[in-house]
Amino acid sequence: MLELRPNCERCDCDLPPASAKARICTFECTFCADCVDGPLQGVCPNCGGNFVPRPIRPENKLPNNPASTKRVYAKTN
Repeated sequence: MLELRPNCERCDCDLPPASAKARICTFECTFCADCVDGPLQGVCPNCGGNFVPRPIRPENKLPNNPASTKRVYAKTN
């Protein structure tokens, strides 16, 4: 199950579970669409992979399967 990390690892903007701006790579590194489309140019700075939109977990599933609250930051910005 995806962690649904709460922030962009580059700019630290909030990415709540229902955010359409969240992007993830195959290792679940999480960035906002602005950083992915801008400075990162579609390449994950942690692993070199590409990004896809993060799936949105249905709200009724969050109580038993909550999103992560641990903020994560990229190894390199």
